[in-house]
Amino acid sequence: MSQAPSEIQRAPITPESREAEPRHEQPPTAAGATATAATKAAPARTGAPAPAKRRDAYFDNVKYLAIVLVAVAHAWEPVMDGSRTTRALYMVVYTFHMPAFILVSGYFSRSFDMSAPKVKRLVTGVVVPYVLFETAYSLFKRYAGGVEDTPITLLDPLFLTWFLIALFIWRVTTPLWQSLRHPLPVALVIAALASVTPGITDDLDLQRVCQLLPFFVLGLLMKPEHFQLIRRREVRMLSVPLVVGALLFAYWASPRVGLGWFYRSNSAQEMDFQWWAGPVMTLAMFGCALALTIAFLSWVPRRHMWFTVLGAGTICGYLLHGFLVKGAGYYGLFDRYEWLTGPLGLVVVSLVAAAAVTLLCTPPVRRVLRFATEPDMKWAFRRTPAKH
Repeated sequence: MSQAPSEIQRAPITPESREAEPRHEQPPTAAGATATAATKAAPARTGAPAPAKRRDAYFDNVKYLAIVLVAVAHAWEPVMDGSRTTRALYMVVYTFHMPAFILVSGYFSRSFDMSAPKVKRLVTGVVVPYVLFETAYSLFKRYAGGVEDTPITLLDPLFLTWFLIALFIWRVTTPLWQSLRHPLPVALVIAALASVTPGITDDLDLQRVCQLLPFFVLGLLMKPEHFQLIRRREVRMLSVPLVVGALLFAYWASPRVGLGWFYRSNSAQEMDFQWWAGPVMTLAMFGCALALTIAFLSWVPRRHMWFTVLGAGTICGYLLHGFLVKGAGYYGLFDRYEWLTGPLGLVVVSLVAAAAVTLLCTPPVRRVLRFATEPDMKWAFRRTPAKH
C-alpha cells in the first residue's frame, strides 16, 4: 500500500511487548536490610539461577490477535475496490488495530527511564530492526518491485517500518510525558495541530508519530486495574451493540469518507479539506478508536490459549508479513487471478493472511530472526557496573 499503516505498522505488535510488567518493591527496612542482602547473595553463592519472569497470557493474546488484524487488513487492500462491504470492514479494523497496538506499547513502556539497560534494549529491539528492515524493504522494492531508483534512506520509512521509528520517538520521550500534569490533553493538542500542518514532511513519518501519539500516552497512563475494568462482563456485553453499530455506520460511510483519515499520515489540507476538519476528525477518530479498542480488549481471552505463545513473536510477524503483501502486488497476483477480488476471494485472502502471519510468529521463526530483532550486541555497549 502506498500511504497507510499498511504502508505501515510499525498494528503492532513489537519489541516493547517482550518486556515484562515492572514489579514495584517496597524499600527494605533497616532491620531487614541484612536479611535482604543475604537473600540476594544466596543465588550467587549457590549458583541457583534467578527465576524467569512470567509472561502475561492476556497481553500475549492481545498482541497476537492484533497482529492478525494488521496482516488481514493489509491483505484486503488489493481486493476491496468495488466491494462496499469489504471497504466497511477495512475502515472498522483500521480505526482501532494500530491504536490498540500502540496503547499496549505505551503500557509496557511505563518503566522506561533512559537508564543504560533500557537504552540498550531500545537500540537492540527498535533501532537495529528499523535499520535492517528499512534497508531490506528498500532493496525488495528495488529488485522485486522493479523500481530501480528506490533510495535506501533511514529518513523516509518505507511501508510498515514507520512503527519502529515512531516507537523510538515515543519511548525516548516517555520521561517527559510522565512528568506532565495532564499528558493526554497535551498529546491530543499535538495531534490536532499536526492535522492542520501540511508543512510536516515525510521525514521519519512525523505526521503519524504526532497523530497517533495520544494512544501511546494513554497507554503510559494505564494501570493493571484499568485492564481489569475493561475485561468485565458488562463491558463485553456493551461492546456487542457498539461493534454492530460501527459496522453499520462504516457501511453507510464507506462511499462518503476518505481513507486518509484512517491512515493519519496527512494533514487536512493535503486531503483537500478545510483546516478545521483536522482537529474535529482527530478528536472524533480518537474517540472511535478508543471505544473499539476497549471492545477488542474486552473480548481477548485471559487464559492461556493455543496461540498465546505466538504473542512473543509478533515483531517477526509484523516485520515479515509485509514482504508477502508487497510480493503479491509485485507479482501481480490479484491481476492474474481476478476471482480473488470477489466474495470467495476475500475469504481466501483473509485466511491465508491470518495463517501466514501466524506461522511468522512461531518460536522457530523468532529464533532464526533473533539476529535482526533481538541482537545481543554486547560488543557495542560498556558493561554496566553491578550495584552494591
